[in-house]
Amino acid sequence: MLFPDLAYAAASPPGGGAQSMLPTIIMIASMLAIFYFLLLRPQQKQKQDRERMLASIKKGDRVVTSSGIHGTVTGLGEHTVVLRVADQVKLEFDRSAIGRVVAGQGEKDA
Repeated sequence: MLFPDLAYAAASPPGGGAQSMLPTIIMIASMLAIFYFLLLRPQQKQKQDRERMLASIKKGDRVVTSSGIHGTVTGLGEHTVVLRVADQVKLEFDRSAIGRVVAGQGEKDA
């Protein structure tokens, strides 16, 4: 007999269903806003920055691939990049394999 009494005591009062939902809706909306600003927005910004970097690669840029190979861009295709890694050694990579563009020997970091 204890359980029905406890369930009845924990039940919301009659007619108060709409008011008791408001704090719950506000809490869920605030959690979604926090999730967006802490996780989704920074990922989208990072993705846009990477796409801009890959689109701006040009011949003569010094780059590092995601596997750590350093080279100089000697050829560009729509989806590929040809890197000179040593004298007479050229390797072809996907554009997405470029990890970052590094300053050349005579250039300074911006």
